[in-house]
Amino acid sequence: MPKLPALTGDAVIRVLEKVGFQKIRQKGSHIRMKHIDGRVVTIPIHRGKTIGKGLLRKIIRDAELTQEEFIALLE
Repeated sequence: MPKLPALTGDAVIRVLEKVGFQKIRQKGSHIRMKHIDGRVVTIPIHRGKTIGKGLLRKIIRDAELTQEEFIALLE
């Protein structure tokens, strides 16, 4: 299994938008994204900070993607 890179919230949002997620709301520094099939993911947006590895794994799981699929979408 490839290592997860250190990513900002903006980078995670770009990847999720590639697979069909859309921003539905923002409250403070957290953006909620929803897929047409009902999957919902919350991403923290803290300028200049990366998302921790554990939280990134949770976001990937909530999006129902594998780590390999997620990493492939980064390119």
